[in-house]
Amino acid sequence: MRLSRYFLPVLKETPREAQIVSHRYMLQAGMIKQASAGIYSWLPLGFKVLRKIEDIVHEEQARAGHIAIQMPTIQSADLWRESGRYDAYGEEMLRIKDRGGREMLFTPTAEELVTDIFRAHVTSYKDLPLTLYQIQWKFRDEVRPRFGVMRGREFYMKDGYNFDLTKEDALHAYNRHLVSYLRTYERMGLQAIPMRADSGPIGGDDTHEFLVLADTGESEVFYDSEITDLKFGDREIDYDDQAACQAVLEEFTSRYARTDETHDQALFDAIPEDRKRTARGIEVGQIFYFGTKYSESMGALVDDGKGNKVPVHMGSHGIGVSRLLGAIIEASHDDKGIIWPEGVTPFHCGIVNLKTGDAEADAACEALYASLTALGLEPLYDDRDERAGAKFGTMDMIGLPWRITVGPRGLKNGVVELTSRRTGESEELPPEEAVAKIAKIYEGIA
Repeated sequence: MRLSRYFLPVLKETPREAQIVSHRYMLQAGMIKQASAGIYSWLPLGFKVLRKIEDIVHEEQARAGHIAIQMPTIQSADLWRESGRYDAYGEEMLRIKDRGGREMLFTPTAEELVTDIFRAHVTSYKDLPLTLYQIQWKFRDEVRPRFGVMRGREFYMKDGYNFDLTKEDALHAYNRHLVSYLRTYERMGLQAIPMRADSGPIGGDDTHEFLVLADTGESEVFYDSEITDLKFGDREIDYDDQAACQAVLEEFTSRYARTDETHDQALFDAIPEDRKRTARGIEVGQIFYFGTKYSESMGALVDDGKGNKVPVHMGSHGIGVSRLLGAIIEASHDDKGIIWPEGVTPFHCGIVNLKTGDAEADAACEALYASLTALGLEPLYDDRDERAGAKFGTMDMIGLPWRITVGPRGLKNGVVELTSRRTGESEELPPEEAVAKIAKIYEGIA
């Protein structure tokens, strides 16, 4: 993409309404624009990152054997009355009526709706196990929406739901989701720590939430520092292997890690003093096992193969797709702007022409652009007739991981400058070697 043809409304001034780094930088980098309190339009750069995150989530859900569907954003209140949650959910639920006076609601979560789908089509244990998921817009009417996409009213979320014959099978689904989420977050350049959590209005006794450590996190967290040394890495896990999934769960949850909601001071005190840590954390996902809470109340029954009709065991699993943008920025930035991990960057690298209009510099930039594009990479070429400082400032703010700088002086020596946004380190290379190095960096990134 040529920046002269792209819509990138970068702000020069710091937005006064932005209280945290991610909100400020998303506004300054031209990623979002507020439409009303807690509701945002996603501009091209922000939309590209949102889609990158969504693609990773879809790929990892498919790897785990889960099946995508799409449910509506508007639900009937009658379904929620069946489960008993309509009156209990609270004022965060946006309740509305259609022109016929029927009570409806804007989806905050979809346990009832997906259970209704299941009970209409699945009647036998032979069709189990089954996990359905969607990535869809949700709405929760926050009293004080703040922090940009971190705590907005409208948000983009992956919500998944497993249906299993027995509790044992459902707990395997729980473990499978935990493993899947670990891989998902690492692909985004994040270390998301699973922590024992409170189930809230979803219900159930078994639940873990995933938190990214950041100074601006809303939750206080207490943890054993050993947990931050754990990496999922490139290990291959057979998601049907219950023992393997259980082993990963135990590896990542055996060390103490809790939010202030479930913190146990006695357990924390048992950790060696040099490993005790307190910090702030941002929640980016949560998994639940809630048994037959919805299947019993809504009649989601299957034949168990022994002539009995039994309620299925269920769980739900969420990832805050839009919230993840804010979390990534909170975890990866400096005083110049965003620093995108390679897995979610909107463009693979930037090309900066220091002297637009110079025949040699223009030709070299065009050749770099063509070479990178031919390799399946997506560069952002700053071909604007702007001073060099403005071009560097834009590239730093939008946070592309790599930048190739082209100028007449370097070209006289047959080189361009390749710079890492994360470290700030630069090296001079022939143009073809710079292209090869960028291609090599992204070679192992799915």
